[in-house]
Amino acid sequence: MKKKSVAALILILSVMLVIAGCGNSGNNSSSGNKNQDNKDAAKEATTEAVSGASEASYTPLDQLKDTYDIIIVGGGGAGMSAALEAKAKGMNPVIFEKMPVAGGNTTKSSSGMNASETKFQKEQGIADSNDLFYEESLKGGHDTNDKEMLRFFVDHSASAIDWLDSIGIKLSNITITGGMNEKRTHRPEDGSAVGQYLVKGLVNNIQEQGIPLFVNADVKDITEKDGKVNGVKVIFNQEDEKTITAKAVVVTTGGFGSNKGMISEVRPDLDGYVTTNQIGSTGDGIQMIEKLGGVTVDMDQIQVHPTVQQEKSYLIGEAVRGEGAILVSSEGKRFTNDLGTRDKVTAAINQLPENAAFLVFDSGVKSRVKAIEQYEKMGFVIQADSIETLAQEMGVPGDQLQKTLDTWNSSVKGKEDAEFGRTTGMDNDLSSAPYFAIKIGPGVHYTMGGVKINTNTEVLNKEGNPITGLFAAGEVTGGLHGQNRIGGNSVAEIIIFGRQAGIKSAEFVKAN
Repeated sequence: MKKKSVAALILILSVMLVIAGCGNSGNNSSSGNKNQDNKDAAKEATTEAVSGASEASYTPLDQLKDTYDIIIVGGGGAGMSAALEAKAKGMNPVIFEKMPVAGGNTTKSSSGMNASETKFQKEQGIADSNDLFYEESLKGGHDTNDKEMLRFFVDHSASAIDWLDSIGIKLSNITITGGMNEKRTHRPEDGSAVGQYLVKGLVNNIQEQGIPLFVNADVKDITEKDGKVNGVKVIFNQEDEKTITAKAVVVTTGGFGSNKGMISEVRPDLDGYVTTNQIGSTGDGIQMIEKLGGVTVDMDQIQVHPTVQQEKSYLIGEAVRGEGAILVSSEGKRFTNDLGTRDKVTAAINQLPENAAFLVFDSGVKSRVKAIEQYEKMGFVIQADSIETLAQEMGVPGDQLQKTLDTWNSSVKGKEDAEFGRTTGMDNDLSSAPYFAIKIGPGVHYTMGGVKINTNTEVLNKEGNPITGLFAAGEVTGGLHGQNRIGGNSVAEIIIFGRQAGIKSAEFVKAN
């Protein structure tokens, strides 16, 4: 009972703090009405708080020290992975997270984590290779990916799955996402959304290792002396500013998907799009690194996800299509390869008169994708006992929807999609009542651009040289994904390069 009371108190305080302004959307020059921002922040905090991460006991401010070996700015998946590896190397790291709860955009991750040549693939008879993973990610990025970064990424993906498993985070349920030809998207055993499970597991490990994790800790500047990074200026609870020193700083603050000003500057064509990003994704880390001479790459490469519930800007994960769902228009017809790359599926939806479509699936898909239960709770899912009734609820022609389903089921049986050439996510047809639909449209989802790093996660300046003592990992960085990110690669990125940032920053501290 005591633990429940504490958790409830943390939830209430978190929401109150965000309403007071601790969400720090001040960097968003087009944030609009401040009162509405505060309401959105409160709603966001409530959603994240009940995810499980909020039940953690974050480090109280009176335990703050003036100096640490390594400061990690950002408490999402990359930051926590870095902290755990730094601790394993004998360091004394600290995490500063500006939001009231840890997790960041990682909490919102849905489909899974891509990896090749893993033990779970081998156990399930899935033939895959790092070379194939590399080639498909390169093709997905239109051959514009940083090839050295991509090679490191795929070659370290299996060991990242093993590392997670070794700390109690098991991703053994495997599905497929758009742009992939092999099942390599690893999920929790029950097929649920990867994000909340991953964050809860990482927070538990942070606590077990005694790593200080401060929330409502808004880092404003990275300090340097004699050409070396030596700490940060951080404001706690929007009122108490302190300068904390360290021998290295790791920036894992995420992207800028919630900063309308930054998006408008590099991509004015995306004005008016909803965003799936949590409100803390405002590009703070990019801006702080640029002040130190760091350079950016691919800033105009912003991924729009094709399947976003528009009213609540909520991502409908790719695993729904990976497990067999199809996309239909308001005419009840398929109109594209449902599991094409995200940019191609988005373009197809935008060519429809209403710039929207429906995901249609059956009870079999629902049983295999636990995230659908969350979509139901949020009121997104239309359900009916027959295709005819489902069509009525969707407002599409019933005879056409039935024809579309019949054609699709025949394609699945024959393992050939003559209409649009889909080759994946065809293990099961859509014939098990009840039937379901979710109305979706495109939304800003991921910023491929960010600061330039090398495979040691060292932040580079315009001459291509490392900025001494400064490391970065995750969505704050750019180059890995090129012009289009494959679904499931971002979760892999935060673990692979988050771990690398912890290891390399620890090596740097030991050597200096």
